[in-house]
Amino acid sequence: MRIVHLSDTHGKHHSLQNTPLPAADIIIHSGDISWVGKPEEIMDFIEWFGGLDYRYKIFIAGNHDFCLDSKNPEKIQHFLPRNCFYLYNSGIIIEGLKFWGVPCFISDELKGNFAETAGKIPPDTDILITHRPPYGILDRANNISYGCMDLLQTVLKISPRYHFFGHIHDAYGVDKTNATTFVNGALLNEAYHLTNEPFVFDL
Repeated sequence: MRIVHLSDTHGKHHSLQNTPLPAADIIIHSGDISWVGKPEEIMDFIEWFGGLDYRYKIFIAGNHDFCLDSKNPEKIQHFLPRNCFYLYNSGIIIEGLKFWGVPCFISDELKGNFAETAGKIPPDTDILITHRPPYGILDRANNISYGCMDLLQTVLKISPRYHFFGHIHDAYGVDKTNATTFVNGALLNEAYHLTNEPFVFDL
């Protein structure tokens, strides 16, 4: 199975049509699909993403996607094609692979309850999709690590095969341990220019 991963397109998804996206079975977007989180931005992304030629499509929300905060994920799912999935602290099994998605909203940061959220990630997760990176892994900008320690502890404990995320544009890249491949798929750089390419993985 081939997976394409991207993140942090911030409303510039239509520009990706200038360079065709890689062929794959699944495409995963790990958040910041919009610029200022307006409903019309989200719907534009959903129309674009839902129309892509992939067998399965998965996305989560990032901190820019304000209007999705606290929205019932079942209502969001209602607008999606049958092969497209919005994960909100929830999971899905596709051809035997277990996916779990965790969004990033400012309200969650203010509540300070991410340790509880991270604790709900199933231990048998194969592919973890978050917006924020784990602490110390592809999370640095301006010599500061912006990742989440609670997320790092959970990932080290459950050891998913892949951990896809974004958020820190300067930290685009791939890092590997013996158990997990970590991928920061942010396509925009810190100046919000579309400079990076999606990653492709064969499972």
